[in-house]
Amino acid sequence: MTRLRNAYSQGIFPWFSEGEPILWWSPDPRMVLRCEDFAPPHALAKRLRQLARAEAAGAPLLDVRVDTATPAVLAACAAPRGPGGGTWITAAMQAAYTAWHQAGDVHSIETWIDGELAGGLYGVSLGGMFFGESMFTRASGASKIALAHLVAFLRTQGVDWIDCQQQTAHLASLGARPVPRDAFLAHVREARRRPRPAWARGRLDTQGRLHPYAPAD
Repeated sequence: MTRLRNAYSQGIFPWFSEGEPILWWSPDPRMVLRCEDFAPPHALAKRLRQLARAEAAGAPLLDVRVDTATPAVLAACAAPRGPGGGTWITAAMQAAYTAWHQAGDVHSIETWIDGELAGGLYGVSLGGMFFGESMFTRASGASKIALAHLVAFLRTQGVDWIDCQQQTAHLASLGARPVPRDAFLAHVREARRRPRPAWARGRLDTQGRLHPYAPAD
């Protein structure tokens, strides 16, 4: 855990496959989603408006929760995607990030539909910096809904960048852009000295407000 925390504090993350030695990465450029640049595609924006209306009417269509099923999110993100697909999120890494979650630095954002975990993501929170790790979905748009709620929450907490690590067309479609490594590392050095967000086990609304959550409510 100490090694992971030190690595992330310097903009370095692990990426490897089962049976390989641990490899550490610091890409140049680095893919970053500035929260103010988050741009949900038309279908997602429409869905978010529907969720907000239902929420305002007191009849939410789904739940977006924080830290209620982090090990399950890790396991879902680790599942192979497609024939022959591998994963760097090995059992050992799941155990390491679960321990880091219990220590307070790893968090999951979970989309629940009809009482079932339908999608979500997890990442590392150090000071005022959030390092996105992985996403998964079992229902159309579920991981993007989790991301949208995360962005809203981070904006309320003064966190302005989400590290996306690798450049992908999917992330670019949501507003992420590459930045030079030097600029990224300078931002990490400054952001990690800021106060950490007010993370707690709970439920996020569409405005990014975190409410207490209990299984019976």
